[in-house]
Amino acid sequence: NQTGTSRMIEHLITVHNRKRIIFLQGPVGNEDSREREQGYRLALSNHHIPFDPNLVARGCFDTQRAFDATRQLLEKNMSFDAIFTGDDDSAVGVMDALKSAGLDVPRDVSVVGFDDSVFARLITPSLTTVQSPIEQVGREAVTQLLHLIRGEASQARTALPVKLVIRESCGCR
Repeated sequence: NQTGTSRMIEHLITVHNRKRIIFLQGPVGNEDSREREQGYRLALSNHHIPFDPNLVARGCFDTQRAFDATRQLLEKNMSFDAIFTGDDDSAVGVMDALKSAGLDVPRDVSVVGFDDSVFARLITPSLTTVQSPIEQVGREAVTQLLHLIRGEASQARTALPVKLVIRESCGCR
């Protein structure tokens, strides 16, 4: 979560010169969202971009909530050039809100997601996203649970590799 988000924000900053990047949080108390926000803040810090709490909104990993959050940001005349949606479902709502406001993705605003859902490559523009090894996460969780059931030592945290899937919505071709 943290590494994938940090790498994606780095891509927006270094490749597309994006500096005003919205972070859409997931549901309150969601660990994935918390870790993704840590990655967002880390990437900003690494590039000497001050964290602006006004660029954080709650999308709740939900298409409609992300649409509504984006509309609210637009109504406030918030200045931004990219949105990290936290998940791919939210990206659909964000892109719909931007389009209805007459903005072009990615020319006006880059949009990126997380998860690499099946539809990410099918929407227009195709969604740049972070691919995480969801099946591997499940297998690792079962392995750790079995260790606990047997009274064996288990790992509190396991880092698994993520991959940036670069498509059109960030501005790449």
